[in-house]
This record gives sequence, structure tokens and C-alpha cells, in this order.
Amino acid sequence: MKTGWPVIELRQYRLHPGARDALVRIFDEHFVESQERCGMRIIGQFRDLDDPDRFVWLRGFADMESRTRALEAFYGGPVWKEHAAAANATMIDHTDVLLLRPVAGTAGFWLDPRLRPDRDSPSVAGGVVVVTIEHLDGPASPDTTPAPDNASGAEVLARLVTETARNGYPRLPVREGVNVRVTVRSYVDAPADRASSLPSLDAHRREILRLQPTPRSLLRHGLSPLPTGERAG
Repeated sequence: MKTGWPVIELRQYRLHPGARDALVRIFDEHFVESQERCGMRIIGQFRDLDDPDRFVWLRGFADMESRTRALEAFYGGPVWKEHAAAANATMIDHTDVLLLRPVAGTAGFWLDPRLRPDRDSPSVAGGVVVVTIEHLDGPASPDTTPAPDNASGAEVLARLVTETARNGYPRLPVREGVNVRVTVRSYVDAPADRASSLPSLDAHRREILRLQPTPRSLLRHGLSPLPTGERAG
């Protein structure tokens, strides 16, 4: 069973020094299935290889209306209430959030949830996931493709742009007034540097995140590429 998710959050959390492993444990043990039971998909969760105090994760929703319902259900439910204090104690800031949708003509992340490692599974190497965020002066052109990648062995997992619909759950803010194009690639090993791809001509700023999947991250190298015909650069 593979499905794409039309609404996606890219969430970057700034953590207190030394607190990331605690948040990873809480998340992998308690916040995966509990959120999915509320109607969302936990796409992936990661340690930032270039910042020991950053935790990054992605989750998907069927549409904006179901996003609101799912968030209300989870954050008003028993699992969050039980573990919220411990999770929040690790965080300095949780508001760096991009609301995204797949580029027209693609399915976004194409995931088989059966491939997610179980809690008791031996740790499996997940490679490195690289997220390139290109900041644009206006909405992304539908016929503009991401810059090619110079590193070998890359798999393109998704191509995304800003979702402009109103945030229906203001309790969790998102970055507003931005136009971005996001390309998610994966590699067996980390690219040697954070500038392995050239910036696109219409981008005025670029962020690159080199991410290591946590033990239970669904998104990892070699497991969830785009279907044939939807690969890019």
C-alpha cells in the first residue's frame, strides 16, 4: 500500500543543548503510531548532521480540512497529554515550520508504511536525507525543475512548493509570507559538503539540511523513491 500525501509539514525544532536524544526516544516510542491513528502520516524524523541541537521531521495529511481534525485529535488526546511536558522540555523553539504541497504532476512522498522499522527491530542504516529549501521571490513556476545534483547515487524522494491555504490550526504556527521550493533527496552516505547542488536561477536564498533518519523513520535511503516517471534532477 503506497500513498502520496497532498499536504506536508516540514518542521525544524531548536533544542536545548544535549536534549536531542531524549526527544528522539520520546518521538520514536510514543509519537508515531499515536499521530497516525489520528489521521496523519509520520513521513520521517531526523537528526541534523550539521547541528546537534536540531530535530527535523515531516508529516503528511490528506487535505487541509483533515489536517485540522487530525491535529485537534492528537494534541487534545491522551498520548500528547502524557508526554507533552517531557517533549516540550527539550525544545527552545518549535515554530520553524513550512506548509508544503507536491509540485504539480507529482505524488509527493510515495510511501509504504509497512517499511517503517518496528520498535524492537534491529537498527537499520537509513543513509542520509538531504532537504534543499530554495527561497523564491514569488510563487514557484510550475514548469521550473530543481537544480541538478552533482553528487552520485542520489534518489529524489519528493519535490514540494509552498502550500498557500490558511493554517487551520493556529495553535501550531507556520512560516507565512514565504515562497519556497523544496527538493528531498537521499544518499547512501552524506554528501561531502552542504553545497552539492547548484542553486536554481530563480532562487535568492537556499537552506540545505543534511539529515540522519532516526531508528523508526519511514523516510530513508533506498526505501521510498518516487515512482518511475516522477524522478527529477
